[in-house]
Amino acid sequence: MAFDAVTVRCLTQELCEKLINGRIDKIHQPEKDEITINIRTLTDSYKLVLSASSAHPRVHFTNVSKKNPITAPMFCMLLRKHLGSGKITAIEQVGFERIIKFSIESYDELGDLTTKYLFAEIMGRHSNIILTNCDMKIIDCIKHIDFTISSVRQLLPGLEYVSPPPQDKTDLINIEETVQIDFSMPVQTVDKAILSSIAGISPLTAREIVYRAFGRTDIKNAELTDSGRNKILYEVVRLAKAVQSYNFEPCMIINSASGKLMDFCSTPVKQYESMAEIRYFDSVSELLDSFYKTRDMHERMRQKSADLVKLLSNNIERVSKKLIILNKTLSDSENKDKYKIYGDLLMANLYNMEQGQKNIEVQNYYEENMPTIKITLDPQLTPSQNAQKYYKKYNKAKTAEVEAAKQIENAKNDLEYLESTLAAVETADSEADLNAIRAELIAEGYLNRKVNQKKQKQAASKPMHFVSSDGFDIYVGKSNMQNDYLTLKFANSSDLWFHTKNIHGSHTVIKLGIDKDVPKSTIIEAAQIAAYYSKGRESSQVPVDFTQIKNVRKPNGAKPGMVIYDNYNTIYVTPKELKEN
Repeated sequence: MAFDAVTVRCLTQELCEKLINGRIDKIHQPEKDEITINIRTLTDSYKLVLSASSAHPRVHFTNVSKKNPITAPMFCMLLRKHLGSGKITAIEQVGFERIIKFSIESYDELGDLTTKYLFAEIMGRHSNIILTNCDMKIIDCIKHIDFTISSVRQLLPGLEYVSPPPQDKTDLINIEETVQIDFSMPVQTVDKAILSSIAGISPLTAREIVYRAFGRTDIKNAELTDSGRNKILYEVVRLAKAVQSYNFEPCMIINSASGKLMDFCSTPVKQYESMAEIRYFDSVSELLDSFYKTRDMHERMRQKSADLVKLLSNNIERVSKKLIILNKTLSDSENKDKYKIYGDLLMANLYNMEQGQKNIEVQNYYEENMPTIKITLDPQLTPSQNAQKYYKKYNKAKTAEVEAAKQIENAKNDLEYLESTLAAVETADSEADLNAIRAELIAEGYLNRKVNQKKQKQAASKPMHFVSSDGFDIYVGKSNMQNDYLTLKFANSSDLWFHTKNIHGSHTVIKLGIDKDVPKSTIIEAAQIAAYYSKGRESSQVPVDFTQIKNVRKPNGAKPGMVIYDNYNTIYVTPKELKEN
């Protein structure tokens, strides 16, 4: 992601404009590595999020409300103690690093006015939120870093706060008319050479510099002429002047084909040409809030669903191995009739046999020409016992064939259920959805109910509700239980039902109401939603079957979410998410 020093400079400017002299009203810690601060000014109130998430570290204003824990974590309580009702007197970018420093005046326990500093370090997996006193002694931080984690820089209460060691590069804001970039490595691409020499820019920005100079991004150092180097230096200086003068244009990059968010930048981006849509925002906070609203939610859900994914994956692997064994048993039992024939032939030739023989040659009167066949014998057994041994093998194979066929059918149903549940977990977008899936797995016996656990009221998880561009209600199940409810109880017989063809996914229903004439545009939108909430989400063309509910039925004894249907049509669509109502 392009959360580079350029974006931090742009963000710091916006924070200064809106928050200086603002009062801290409330502080919460909804996640273990994230805090939110409500700030009041004379004219407005803002909610500021500071995240030290390894995957999506960031600072920006937000409109997203998260559920806060009943008991505030220790770091949150400490911030409330030292910063509660404090006044923000200054906000600055530390050097040209991805660090924002908040200076906050507040009264201590003795009633003296003191200044504390809150640092937000946005540096990937090294991100942190640190509170220090006026002497730069660390009061506490959201992540404790001792010498076992980093031998270079420790962050612990009582230690002096020291900024990260500087890079051996030239800061973009210090570049003037001349700049030195090392193009000496022939096979190195020019954007990598720029990154190696200039601090504070992202790979996206480095590629954009190359694109603006040459109209492409894959230029190598060996291809550069003196004129080419001058073009690169010109574009670098032009970008530096824009950043120095706070001339920003925050934008989001969206894949034109799939509609997926690709990246963001604080300066204009042209390198993707027609492959991406560039959407500009009035403020960098608005951009970041919009971008991370989806990205961060998916990452948080991935973390919270990790145990379910592991459980389901292990069960899928176990059932898959069981199917292989059962299919081999079924294959082996195809030769069962041979054992009965051997038993019959041995019984017919008892007079020719003696104990101690290892084999016998007899005529096979079951075949037309009665060919001679050799039958292996156990020399330890009597002739009659050898015959009985083959009869037992026949009966065992016959029983195994019947049982294997039953178990194969059950195993296939189990595999279908587990894979559909895994698809539901991967598309879940709230903790309530995951709790509903956990309850379902407990009911099905895949997950043990935790004993001695206090019962807490959980928010009921309901099917998702969308409204099509033509005003029709579209509902989507988020678990197998919800799929059953939606298809078998909620929907009427004439409502339209959608499901991805041969791909695990959610049941989707268009409620028709009085108007039975469904426009094609609504059918396409419902199919796009069904494709989005399925295993085919990442594909560009997904087949989706649709039919009336009356053509959908649940076989007796089928697991949750399992149905069969007929009299359907198929439509191919690109998965797309609509805004939920």
